[in-house]
Amino acid sequence: MNIGIITGASSGMGKEFVKLTMQNHLDLDEIWVIARRKERLEAWPSLYKEQKFRILPLDLQKKEDVECLKQILEETQPHIELFVHCAGFGIMGKIQDISMEEQAEMVDVNCRSVVEISSLLLPYMKYRGRMIYMASAAAFLPQPGFAVYAASKAFVLSYVRAENRERQLRVTAVCPGAVKTEFFNRALTKKHLPAYKKLVMADPKKVIKKAWKDNEQNKEISVYGKAIKLTHLVTKILPHSLFLQFIGRK
Repeated sequence: MNIGIITGASSGMGKEFVKLTMQNHLDLDEIWVIARRKERLEAWPSLYKEQKFRILPLDLQKKEDVECLKQILEETQPHIELFVHCAGFGIMGKIQDISMEEQAEMVDVNCRSVVEISSLLLPYMKYRGRMIYMASAAAFLPQPGFAVYAASKAFVLSYVRAENRERQLRVTAVCPGAVKTEFFNRALTKKHLPAYKKLVMADPKKVIKKAWKDNEQNKEISVYGKAIKLTHLVTKILPHSLFLQFIGRK
């Protein structure tokens, strides 16, 4: 059985990736959609009656839910054609203003789930199968006021690039700047969105279309938009201390 798996499929980038998967008419027997909000996942079969979905209301932060996914994989023994990992969140604010529990949750969802889910899925991935991970331009350098999130996405970028070298798969880390999704509904509970992020706010549909194309071409990093591409370039050349002076300015 050929399948696709998309995490974070109830909203934001994950939701857009489900739509894009359907538009590309992949030969998938099932699409497994994973997210915490069951009621949103249950809308997919009614929207695309020609496609069979498996609804998996799982919280990837919980070990018992990860174990549940493991058991389903063992029972089904699928061939995974496509895996898109969009589960994750961030909270903006000074480290001392964000609770220890919230910071640990960011690390769990953004980092640990990437490693655990990837380890579960790799034995079932098809040769030249596709793996797309939502990282962030925040991975390119430390960000005061977004410290844990930026560090977690740097982890994702490093992990995905290493994974790309070890397997005969097409593996891509997607590194956009700010994107117009529900992400900021939670991220902004602690502070206002910085002006420089507003300037590069991107359309999620355009971001994922580029990510899809870059993954087809086996590019290990997908960066959308001229401003973010330039940022990626200069962060490789100039010392991060220069950027930190600007980002940390009140």
